[in-house]
Amino acid sequence: MTPIFQAVVVVCVVALTAALIATLMSLKHTASRAASVLELVERELRPLASQLEALAEELRGLSRQATRELERVSVVVRRVEDVSLAVVRIASVVGTLTKVGRMAGAAAGLRKGLGTFVSRMKGRG
Repeated sequence: MTPIFQAVVVVCVVALTAALIATLMSLKHTASRAASVLELVERELRPLASQLEALAEELRGLSRQATRELERVSVVVRRVEDVSLAVVRIASVVGTLTKVGRMAGAAAGLRKGLGTFVSRMKGRG
């Protein structure tokens, strides 16, 4: 090997070593920043996770309460349905009684009219 070739190889090795050292220093700095960012994220996530857990529990409670309220409304609706069926039955009975009353009134009027007609016919004859 010639001395110039050896010098070129040594220069190349020194340049590669310097570049490798700079790259490794940059990686170390990047890793250090990434670690600090991860610590910050971890500090922020812990309270957030506990708050999320509390919100989920509150949502479960609200869901249970809504279910109970819907059951109560369902009972009220069933009672209203029963009452409305009873009102329909009463209205039907009243309607039937009204028809019977009208027929009875018409029959009484007809009887009275026939009685008057017969008595007048007897009085003329």
